[in-house]
Amino acid sequence: MAFLSENSRRQSLIPSFLYSSSLTSNKVALDKMASNSNPSFSPSPSSPSPSASAPNKSFMIPAPSEPGKIEMYSPQFYAACTVGGILSCGLTHTAVTPLDLVKCNMQIDPAKYKSISSGFGVLLKEQGVKGFFRGWVPTLLGYSAQGACKFGFYEYFKKYYSDLAGPENAAKYKTLIYLAGSASAEVIADIALCPLEAVKVRVQTQPGFARGLSDGLPKFVRSEGALGLYKGLVPLWGRQIPYTMMKFASFETIVEMIYKHAIPTPKSECSKPLQLGVSFAGGYVAGVFCAVVSHPADNLVSFLNNAKGATVGDAVKKLGLWGLFTRGLPLRIVMIGTLTGAQWGIYDAFKVFVGLPTTGGVTPAPVATELAKRIVQPSPLLEIAPQFQPWEKSWLASSPFDERDSLGHWFHGTLNYQS
Repeated sequence: MAFLSENSRRQSLIPSFLYSSSLTSNKVALDKMASNSNPSFSPSPSSPSPSASAPNKSFMIPAPSEPGKIEMYSPQFYAACTVGGILSCGLTHTAVTPLDLVKCNMQIDPAKYKSISSGFGVLLKEQGVKGFFRGWVPTLLGYSAQGACKFGFYEYFKKYYSDLAGPENAAKYKTLIYLAGSASAEVIADIALCPLEAVKVRVQTQPGFARGLSDGLPKFVRSEGALGLYKGLVPLWGRQIPYTMMKFASFETIVEMIYKHAIPTPKSECSKPLQLGVSFAGGYVAGVFCAVVSHPADNLVSFLNNAKGATVGDAVKKLGLWGLFTRGLPLRIVMIGTLTGAQWGIYDAFKVFVGLPTTGGVTPAPVATELAKRIVQPSPLLEIAPQFQPWEKSWLASSPFDERDSLGHWFHGTLNYQS
C-alpha cells in the first residue's frame, strides 16, 4: 500500500489531456488542477459531468471573431486583394487611355506627334473625340488581368518570403522582401497582360488596323500567329518588373516614412480618410520613380508591337539611346504618377471597404513573429500548479507553443487568461 501511494504521488503530473482528445478527461483534469491551486476558482455550472460529456467533440474554445471580418492571409484575404487589384489597375488604365494613346504615338512616330499638345491636336483632327479612347477594351481587360495577378500575388509572395526569412530577417530585410514579392508577382501578371497589350498597341498606333479587340485580336493572330502575341513579353518584363519593384518597394517605404516622421499619431489611430490620403500621396511619389526606371523598356514595347518583324536592335538604331530614355518621358511621368497614386488609393479603399487595413505603414509582422513571442513565455500552468516536479516545469516552460496550444485556448476561455 505504501508502495502504491508513493508510486501515485511520484506519478507524472503533466495533464493527460495533452495526449488525449477526450472532453471528459480534459475538463475534469483542468477543473481539478485549477481548483487545487486557486480556491476562488469554481468550474462553470454548465460544465458537463463525466456521464453527460460528449467525448467525440473537441474541447478547444475558438478565439472570438467579428462576424463577416476577413482573416488576414486567408483565401478570402487573397481573393479580396485580387478584386482590389482588378479595380485599381483596370479602371485607372482605362481612364488614362487618351494619355496612353498620345504617348504610344509619340514613341512610334515622333515626327508627326512632336509634343503632348500637338499630339492631342493631331488625334482630334484626324479621328475626332472618339479616337481618344481607341483601344479601351483591350486596355480594360488586359490591365484588369494584370492587376488581379499583380496585387493578389504580391500579397501572397510577401507573406511567403517573410515566413521563409523568419521574423527577425523579415523585419531586417523588409525592402528585399518587397522587391522579391513584387518581382515574382509581375512575372505572372505580364503573362496575362502581354497578348492584350500587343493588340492594344497595334490598334492605337495603326489607324485602320482594327476598331478594337473583337476584330483586332483575330487579325493580329492571322498576321503573326498566336505566338506573335507574346513577341513583346521579354521587353514587357523589362518594363514592368522594374516598374513594379519600384512601385511596391518605394510605396511601402514612403508610406512607412510618412507615418513615422510626418504624422504624429500611430497609423492605427489615424482616420480612414487620412490613411487613404497617405496611400494616394505615397503612390504618386512612387509612380514618378516607376516612370523613370521603366521608360526605356516602355519605348521598346511600343516599337516592337507596332512594327512587324522589328527587333530590339532596330529600335535602338531608330530611336537612339537618348531617345530610348527620354522620348515621351514627361508625359509618362505625369501619367504614371497619377495612375499609381490612384491605383493605391482605389486598392486601399477597397480593402477598407471589406474590413481590411490599408497597405504599408508598419514593419511586416508575419504570423511567425507572434508565435515566436509566445514561445518564450512561460506556461500558465506553472502559476497554478506549483506541485509540478522540476523536470515537468522545465518541459512546460521550454516546449513550443503549438504543443501547449490547447492549454492556451482553455485558459483563455475559462480563466480569462491572455496567453
